[in-house]
Amino acid sequence: QVQLVESGGGLVQAGGSLRLSCAASGRTFSTYAMGWFRQAPGKEHEFVASISWSGAYRAYADSVKGRFTISRDNAKNTVTLQMNSLKPEDTAVYYCAADRRPASNWHDSAGLYDMDYWGKGTLVTVSS
Repeated sequence: QVQLVESGGGLVQAGGSLRLSCAASGRTFSTYAMGWFRQAPGKEHEFVASISWSGAYRAYADSVKGRFTISRDNAKNTVTLQMNSLKPEDTAVYYCAADRRPASNWHDSAGLYDMDYWGKGTLVTVSS
């Protein structure tokens, strides 16, 4: 069993930065690929980024590539999403997720609820 709690959301101006964190409980954290999804108002969940259990592999949605960076610390059971050059279209609730499938397959998933575990989300609002 893995429990996930996100933090770090808030209001930021376009061009600014935010750093999201996800704290995970459970002794098997390091065996899971981790990642982030987001859901903008009126839209479906969207894959954002994923990272393999070792941290060696990372994948990003095209819409965030070059602006967002995902990382993990297995010793601290945390995953972070550094978001730079934020745009108004990045406004969404961001969810941390954990799953046993390879991080390379997350972009093909059926969405957040297809993952093994997910958190309650943290709201990111980017003003223009």
